[in-house]
Amino acid sequence: MLRRDFIKMSGAGVGALMLPIYGNAVAADILGTKIDVALKKRFADVALNTAKKGGASYCDVRIGRYLRQFVITRENRVENVVNTESMGTGIRVIANGTWGFAATSDFSEDGIAKAAAQAVAIARANSKFQGEPVQLAPNKGVGDVSWATPIVKNAMEVPLKEKVDLLMEVNGQAMKAGADYINSILFLVNEQKYFASTDGSYIDQDIHRIWAPTEVTAIDKASGKFRTREGLSAPMGMGFEYLDGKPAGKIALPGGAVAYSSSYNMVEDAVAAARQARAKIKARSVKPGRYDLVLDPSHLWLTIHESVGHPTELDRVLGYEANYAGTSFATLDKWRSKSFKWGSDKVNIVADKTQPLSLGAGGYDDEGVKTKRWDLIKNGVLVNYQAIRDQAHIIGEKESQGCCYADSWSSVQFQRMANVSLQPGGTKLAVEEMISKVENGIYIIGDGSFSIDQQRYNAQFGGQLFYEIKNGKITEQIEDVAYQIRTPEFWNACSAVCDDRDYRFGGSFFDGKGQPGQVSAVSHGSSTARFDGINVINTARSLG
Repeated sequence: MLRRDFIKMSGAGVGALMLPIYGNAVAADILGTKIDVALKKRFADVALNTAKKGGASYCDVRIGRYLRQFVITRENRVENVVNTESMGTGIRVIANGTWGFAATSDFSEDGIAKAAAQAVAIARANSKFQGEPVQLAPNKGVGDVSWATPIVKNAMEVPLKEKVDLLMEVNGQAMKAGADYINSILFLVNEQKYFASTDGSYIDQDIHRIWAPTEVTAIDKASGKFRTREGLSAPMGMGFEYLDGKPAGKIALPGGAVAYSSSYNMVEDAVAAARQARAKIKARSVKPGRYDLVLDPSHLWLTIHESVGHPTELDRVLGYEANYAGTSFATLDKWRSKSFKWGSDKVNIVADKTQPLSLGAGGYDDEGVKTKRWDLIKNGVLVNYQAIRDQAHIIGEKESQGCCYADSWSSVQFQRMANVSLQPGGTKLAVEEMISKVENGIYIIGDGSFSIDQQRYNAQFGGQLFYEIKNGKITEQIEDVAYQIRTPEFWNACSAVCDDRDYRFGGSFFDGKGQPGQVSAVSHGSSTARFDGINVINTARSLG
């Protein structure tokens, strides 16, 4: 039986999030194994043939093996190690112009045939209530193909001791540098997905992702005041090589902070976090008011995610999806006008599921559509949404944009966010030069707490590190900063974006959507960007 449990995490960049743990506990040594492709194709054909014989006009099959390893530590101890495997088959059909779906963990021809027949029966039952038949955009079959994340070192094959030793070194060095508490975690995911459809596709994919979050806490014993600083790593579509800490992946930032691109030094960042958390205790509290903000990619990714990524999902625009912060202000009339100014002319935002190293990278989506890149906002104007096969016709597209995903074989696939990214500026511009032109501003690094309304229109964002800018120079570290936005006003206040030398990813490893809820992983790239005249509040102020 499939088991979907939950584990409560605190700190380490995930707050008090309840994270889903899919599947059954397994020994770590089986995480590096695979299923024979010929066996998966045989089972897929059983499902396809059964569905067609049952009267389905379309069928797709997803045979999935989802492997996860979470290594969770705090100070000098291991809190938990979670190894799970979830394996089964999800079958989706159209019969009588209506969707039907069924799934099974019975890995036999008979079990899969029964699930296919059940999917057809569900579609027929649903058709009694279907107003209009499903309009599925065409998708040419690709035959037998494969795609794999181009990893150097499979994280699932790295011995558990090596992972624990790394986290213990991270924690120990952070404590020596002044941390009172530290959480450090490794999240490792391998999705082995096989897709087949009556369009003629047989697609085998092997997808890997990694995230190494930390949270350091420093306490002033005299006053009881404390501050935290979360790690500045990004979750990535990479193997264990991401944690090699190569110098080429290190980026020195103004103010003395260090960011990372394609290689992360976890120990170095934890040591810096300990020192910066202690410095935050003594930092001056911000004076509320209007400031020009200089936002690092480690921070800006979350603002992109919430104020652009989600509101351009077509199902939210149409009102089909309202879970996890509602629908969208970006209604179809704004898109049809061809003139809705989401942002300034500096704002060019694309959706792209082909970006190397990104969380959302793949060769094909969960409808067998080849992944691609397309414009969402061009020179500040809303030009497109994110749509899948049964939505494409609504916005005049002839094919899906390849952004359909399910987090498990047992979940039905639906529209999920692609990697949504702000494009670098076309003119050479370094972060230091951008800061030199700011008279009264704040430089923000790292993501923090946020809130957003049910239309993705009003929002508030915090961060990890804040530096005051006066007359073109960073003067001091400050604290208690959050800024408030209305989405179009904020993006229209974008006056500059650094060039591609500064381009980096941030991202969400557990992005929630839907009911029943599903999670997906998505990256957001950008270079450092400037936003003028943004309202900043002091989060430490009391109204009482």
